[in-house]
Amino acid sequence: MNRFLVEEAFHQQRIDKYLSDQANDLSRSRIQELIKQGNVLINAKPCKSNTKVKSGDEVLIELPKETEVSIEAQNIPLDIRYEDSDVIVINKGKGTVVHPSAGHYRDTLVNALLYHCKDLSGINGELRPGIVHRIDKDTTGLIIVAKNDAAHRDLAEQLQKKTVNRLYYALVHGVIQHDFGTIDAPIARDSKDRQKMTVAENGKAARTHFKVLERFSQFTLLECRLETGRTHQIRVHMKYIDHPVAGDPKYSYRKAFREFGQYLHAHQLTFVHPRTKETIVVEAECPEYFEDTLNELREMR
Repeated sequence: MNRFLVEEAFHQQRIDKYLSDQANDLSRSRIQELIKQGNVLINAKPCKSNTKVKSGDEVLIELPKETEVSIEAQNIPLDIRYEDSDVIVINKGKGTVVHPSAGHYRDTLVNALLYHCKDLSGINGELRPGIVHRIDKDTTGLIIVAKNDAAHRDLAEQLQKKTVNRLYYALVHGVIQHDFGTIDAPIARDSKDRQKMTVAENGKAARTHFKVLERFSQFTLLECRLETGRTHQIRVHMKYIDHPVAGDPKYSYRKAFREFGQYLHAHQLTFVHPRTKETIVVEAECPEYFEDTLNELREMR
C-alpha cells in the first residue's frame, strides 16, 4: 500500500494527475485502472479519476497482489558496494535486467539477490522484492535494495522527496559549450512506439542537471544529477537537446566511437540510512570499456 499526504501545491489537482506525478512506478493509465477498481482511496473513500484532491487529503493506493510465480534464487556474482541488515547497494553490470517480468524469470538482479540475501522487502511483491528504484538493462552502476519493509518505505519516501542524490557519468555526442545546464522537460510514453519515452507536454515532470567534465572533438563527458526518476530520463533528455548518449540503441541516431552499448553509468549514490539516519555515500568506478573509450578519446585530442 502506498500512502501520500497532499501538499498545498497540489490543491485542486485531479487525482489521476496527482498520482501520476507522485507514484513514479505507475503510468497514468494504470492509475486510472486502479481508480476504476476501487483501489485508490481519498480519506479512506473510493474516488473517480476526475476527483480533485485537497490540501491535507490522505491518498492510499492498494495494489492488487501479483500472480504468484516462483522466482528462482540463482548463484550469480554480485558487485556489492555497501551492505548491512537494512540495505544493500549493488554495482550492476551492463546487460543485467533488474527484476523478472512476464516470461523472463531468470538471470536478473533479483534472482541473484534472492540467493545472496536471506530476506528482502516484500512491498513490491514477488517479482520485485526489495527493489526501490531501477536502472536500465544496459546502464551500469549503483542501485539500492531494501532488505525489509521499514527500510523500503523510508527509502521510497526519500526518493519521493527528491533527497536521494544520484549522479551518473554520460558520454554524449557533440560538444556542449556551456559548463552547466538543467533540462526541465516532461516525459511521457511515446505514442508511436510504446517501448520508448519522449518529451511531451502531457508527460510527468522531469528534471536533469548536468555539468561538463571533459570535452573531446566530437563527444562530451557529463556528470548528470537526477532530480526526478522517470523511465529512460537521462537518455530522453540528452536526445531532446540533440546530444544523445553515445551507443544508445534506442535514442541515438549517431554511431558511437566504440560500440559497447550506451555509455551511461550511475557512479554515486547518496542517501540517509533508514535506521541510523547517517548519510551514506557509495561510489562505483566506470566499467573498463567506458574508461578505455575515454582514454582513447583523450589520446586523439
